[in-house]
Formats: sequence, structure tokens, C-alpha cells
Amino acid sequence: MKESENKIYFYPIWIRVWHSLNAIGILILIYTGITMYYSNQGFRLMDFQLAINMHNIAGIMVGLSYLIFTIGNLRTTNHKHYKIKRVGMFEKVKIQSQYYLIGMFKKQRPPYPLSEKRKFNPLQKLIYSIIMYLFMPGLIITGIGLLLPELIIENVYHLSGIFLTAILHASLGFLVTTFLLIHLYVASIGQHPLENFKSILNGYHKTDAH
Repeated sequence: MKESENKIYFYPIWIRVWHSLNAIGILILIYTGITMYYSNQGFRLMDFQLAINMHNIAGIMVGLSYLIFTIGNLRTTNHKHYKIKRVGMFEKVKIQSQYYLIGMFKKQRPPYPLSEKRKFNPLQKLIYSIIMYLFMPGLIITGIGLLLPELIIENVYHLSGIFLTAILHASLGFLVTTFLLIHLYVASIGQHPLENFKSILNGYHKTDAH
């Protein structure tokens, strides 16, 4: 990462490409997923078969974007930002949570400001690690299973393997959707609501000049 004035080059091109593909794909997955789940004869957000086709295409897009993320982390130092040190982690997460819930509204300074060595605060690091290394792989694997049901175990303890896979897929989808909403809200926090969104476009994160 390189620093320019009060800006840090946080997001190289490969991260911006991955983030963009991932964001577009997940938004399509959410919309089409809701469409398929709630569609009935009296209410349809869009054509059911079109929703299935778009959901499958978006799922492949997200899978490819995750491949970019994985290769990028293996070939660069970006993976270090996801490493969690267990010693003192709970206390740091507690402090950061208190800042988001109370301190931020009292105009207090962030307890763990971003720097060239710290891309995520402790709470972000914990949540992003869970999302990227647990939820996303689970969502992709169960999605592949539903796309190719012949790969799924037929019965698990007398329950349909496809049914259990669908339940797990929908549950992970709900959790990722919840994360996305929170992520968008937190991204709007700053000197200007659009500042962090500009960062993912030009690669530079604006830091506190003080």
C-alpha cells in the first residue's frame, strides 16, 4: 500500500474488480432469491424461470469473484488483514462495538483508526473473516449442490439431502444479506456518506488528517 497526503492506497485493481463483481452478483442473488422464495400465482416480482436463470448466472459470477479473492490473497499480502490474534481480541471487539453504538454519535475518535498497517478495525476483521472464510464458501458450495443436485447425498437421517441443502443455502443467504445491509450502513459513516464508496472506485481511502 502506498500513501499520498492524507490518503492510503488500500484497494488495488484486483480488489476493486473482485468487490464490484461480488457486489453486483450478490445483489442479483438477493433479488432473484426473494423472487423465487415468495413467488406465487397472485404475486411475482419477475418471471419465475427468468429469476432462476439469473440466480444461476449470478451464482457463477460470485463463485468466479471468490476465486479472484482467493488467488489475490494467496499472491499478495492482503490475507494478513484477515488474520485474527485471539489474545485481546474480545476486548478490542467490545471497544469497537461500543464506539459504533455510542461513541460515534458523541463524535468520539475511532479507537482503532485505519492506517497503512491496519485495513480493518477488530470488529470488521472478525466479521469479514467469518463472511469470507465461512459463509461465502458455504453459500457457494450449497449453491453448486442445488445447481447440480446429483452431487447431493440423497438422504441424511431420513431427511431429503436437497431439502437440507436448500435450507442451509437460504439461511446463509439471509445472513449474507443482513451483513450487506449493515456493511452499506457502516460504509456511509464518515466525513461524507459517499466517501467510502469513492474509495472502492479510485482505490484510495481518506484518513484523518489530524
